[in-house]
Amino acid sequence: MRFPPRAARTGAAAVLLSTLLLGGAVSATTAHAAGPVASASVLAVGDICYTDLPPEAHDTLDLIEQGGPYPFDQDGTVFQNREGLLPGQSSGYYHEYTVITPGSPTRGARRIVTGEEHQEDYYTADHYASFDLVDHGC
Repeated sequence: MRFPPRAARTGAAAVLLSTLLLGGAVSATTAHAAGPVASASVLAVGDICYTDLPPEAHDTLDLIEQGGPYPFDQDGTVFQNREGLLPGQSSGYYHEYTVITPGSPTRGARRIVTGEEHQEDYYTADHYASFDLVDHGC
């Protein structure tokens, strides 16, 4: 299965994400300009250093960079963002991948969700109840 390359993000959501990644503050004016979905989404996403991820998440990110093969048929499928926690994007923008949970007889609750932008990776340990944007620089 071939996925679209990660493209640069544009618009107000990009401004918010860039501001947060660079350690800036998000003002009410900036959040308002992005609209209610984007501002609520950005506030619902935390961040995590790449080095703080569990080793199995590193394995999943390596597989994503290599283009597979993936351990589960569901890996690489479109993530719909039904929870509305990630920044609003068009359908097909996000894809999900399993992060193996040692000892679990199922896929478990851990996932990496990728966006189209290079290294736009979100980690969830609780099956989409919360997300952390992976900071690849630390």
